[in-house]
Amino acid sequence: MFTGLIENIGTIEKVTLRGNYLELTIVPDQMFEKLEKGESIAVSGPCLTIVNLDDKSFTVEASQETIRLTTLKNLRRGDRVNLERALRADARLGGHFVNGHIDCFLRIRKTQKVGQSRQIEVDLPREYAGYVIDKGSVALDGVSLTVMDVGRGSFTVNLIPETRSRTTLADLKTGGYLNVEFDLIGKYILRFLEIKKKGTQLTLTSMREMGY
Repeated sequence: MFTGLIENIGTIEKVTLRGNYLELTIVPDQMFEKLEKGESIAVSGPCLTIVNLDDKSFTVEASQETIRLTTLKNLRRGDRVNLERALRADARLGGHFVNGHIDCFLRIRKTQKVGQSRQIEVDLPREYAGYVIDKGSVALDGVSLTVMDVGRGSFTVNLIPETRSRTTLADLKTGGYLNVEFDLIGKYILRFLEIKKKGTQLTLTSMREMGY
């Protein structure tokens, strides 16, 4: 579990194709303290496992499903990525609940400067429209953001200077692509409504009885 609050920016040092999965070696701007082999880390959104590390870099693996659903397939040496370690149970939740399980990657339709901020308009295909609401949460390349507007076939977020300075979102350009994870709670609610519409006996009471 993550929060969408980026801790560090890393630079891709090496991309290695091994069969049907990728190994990515990443050099953080500042090396994390007490980083351990086997722990989870979000790399521009996707939750990946550290398989090797030294005092300056670490290596993660991306499975074929992760490659299919994300922009990691496009990474090259020198590219920058957002980094966030998994949330500790005793830590403050400052963003929103982020799984690190990417739903899709979407195209940037438009970027524009508004005052000191930059607004990003992102394509929203019909099959994902129900996951996005005004003032709701969304994670773009692992960054927790608030949806400021939902239009026909797109949604818009606002990047304040602090967000741009601490993440790779300052590098965004029209026509580029972002890893997108829609709000976890919203996805569960939509799934519940879909099941209920089909005539199931599932109710809020029965879900509580089952431990949800």
